[in-house]
Amino acid sequence: MTFHRRTVLATGLAAAFILGAPAAFAAKPLVIGFSQVGAESEWRTANTVSIKDAAKKEGVTLKFADAQQKQENQVKAIRSFIAQRVDVIAFSPVVESGWDTVLLEAKRARIPVILTDRAVKVSDPSLYVSFLGSDFVEEGRRAGNWLVERQKKTPDAVLNIVELQGTVGSAPALDRKKGFEEAIAGNAKLKVIRSQTGDFTRAKGKEVMEAFLKAEGKKINVLYAHNDDMAIGAIQAIEEAGLKPGKDIIIISIDGVKGAFEAMIAGKLNVTVECNPLLGPQLMQIAKDVVAGKAVPKRVVTQESVFPAEVAAKEFPNRKY
Repeated sequence: MTFHRRTVLATGLAAAFILGAPAAFAAKPLVIGFSQVGAESEWRTANTVSIKDAAKKEGVTLKFADAQQKQENQVKAIRSFIAQRVDVIAFSPVVESGWDTVLLEAKRARIPVILTDRAVKVSDPSLYVSFLGSDFVEEGRRAGNWLVERQKKTPDAVLNIVELQGTVGSAPALDRKKGFEEAIAGNAKLKVIRSQTGDFTRAKGKEVMEAFLKAEGKKINVLYAHNDDMAIGAIQAIEEAGLKPGKDIIIISIDGVKGAFEAMIAGKLNVTVECNPLLGPQLMQIAKDVVAGKAVPKRVVTQESVFPAEVAAKEFPNRKY
């Protein structure tokens, strides 16, 4: 796929300069239309700030749209960006499927699309030029591997696990579940007894954990939450039930936000698997390269770590989100 509009602009500006046209014809700034999932978590807020700050620093005009966790809002935003003839469209998809039609419209308009944070399932991979984000399957796998190692301390104990899934149909929810299941599959002592969506929010995480506790009570040994916000909501429910989070119930979550580190320092969370939201600078660079006609990787994976509670106090001052 090639994109000629900015090349034409540059040629026109050069001609205007030669002909002595006014210097007012300065090069247009790069225009990116970005559709964000919403503001459902600390992670998402940090991700939005990173993108806005990077755009400002790079002199990029950013047209920002908040989808409020609704796919139909993202589709409308993308169509609006197409109508406005932005240079690049970037978005973090609410769910994986259902994008072929609108992305084909962007391709026909010769506007490149970059995925951030979450992937899509499309019939034609050329509908987007690059996907920048984490390996969610690996994040789930790391969470499961941590639990497998933890279980070795009490090899005869059966650990009953409840799972707070992310938004139904979203890439991180599907992949973090898959990776976790792969990691614990060979251990008959680790059993998932309940699994339900908490929609990546603190309030829903608390609500679903309350239901888990009413149904299973003290049978629950482990909580695996697909993000820190749901885990923090669940911690409230566990405490209100008269139990000690982090002790009576082992808690594993994903994201690595400051709130999770505070919970670990307080002894209420056992481990968080990092998912880096600071994608802004990389997104701006990929967008610039695409518009300049440079080849970009189809997949750009962010580098991340695992942080158990033992290192939380030491690592906390280094956290940027």
